Amino acid sequence: MGRARGATAQMLVSIEGTYGTPPASGYNKVPFISSQLGAEQPLIDSELLGLGRAPADPTYDVVTNDGDVVVPLDANNLGVWLKLLLGAAVDSVVTAGSVFQHVFSSGADSLPSASIEVGHPSVPSFQTSYGARANIFRIGMQRSGNTSATLGLIAKGETAPANASAAGSPTLLPIVRFAAATGAIKIDGVQVGEIVSADISFSNALEKIETIRPDGEIADADPGMPMANGSLTAKFSDNALFNKATAKTPVSLEFSWTAGAYSLKIVIARAFLPKVKRPVTGPGGIQQDFNFQGSTGGAPMFVATLVNAVASH
Repeated sequence: MGRARGATAQMLVSIEGTYGTPPASGYNKVPFISSQLGAEQPLIDSELLGLGRAPADPTYDVVTNDGDVVVPLDANNLGVWLKLLLGAAVDSVVTAGSVFQHVFSSGADSLPSASIEVGHPSVPSFQTSYGARANIFRIGMQRSGNTSATLGLIAKGETAPANASAAGSPTLLPIVRFAAATGAIKIDGVQVGEIVSADISFSNALEKIETIRPDGEIADADPGMPMANGSLTAKFSDNALFNKATAKTPVSLEFSWTAGAYSLKIVIARAFLPKVKRPVTGPGGIQQDFNFQGSTGGAPMFVATLVNAVASH
């Protein structure tokens, strides 16, 4: 028996057929950077009087299992998380037998849930968070370095620790990371060269169904009004972005990354840019920050197109 370390931790994910019921198979072994997922059940201090200065026992409150999972922007494995976030994709063939396209769109009436097992084989200890739904998805863009995505998850509960994995024989997909250096941003279809950083965020605005039940868990988490927003930090070199903001008309934003034949493209078709300041704080270059908000105009507000080696997610 050894000690648990992050270096030996593993994460397995499977889409559930029934909400809150861990599947017996169909798991993907996915790369991850960090995980805050796991059930908690806090204690409530006793408020009883009349027993002298000796406090009575605390009681247990409800179970919560919310947390962020940070994953690499990886061509093959990201599809697992996009399916959880947006629902099933529309799949098509790019190159027969080797390259496939998957289009994930926001706005589905119902969204899938997943069971996520986090294992520590060196202990051994394996626990599965079940009924996990994806609430928030965030990506930060910069000029260099590795690129990752943060998923804010809301789960129903977690199994007791087991000595062996319950995931059967998981699928391990090849890891193909999208580097920050391959990132590109287009506004209204035109490549923009003065953006120094960007943040993209999407939320399903999940609402916890917190019914009274003996297990202390939530009944479910229903999708609310989706939101897409973020920010663009641009060097002030012309009035192009400023003019688009002051025109008060929506623009199309496209964020993309490539890795050989594979790619990821995120499109927010209708985004509104605010009028912003251009503060002068020193002798260096002047930057302007545009905090955009997405809107729906009859088409999906947030569309992620993933091209990879997986026929279907």
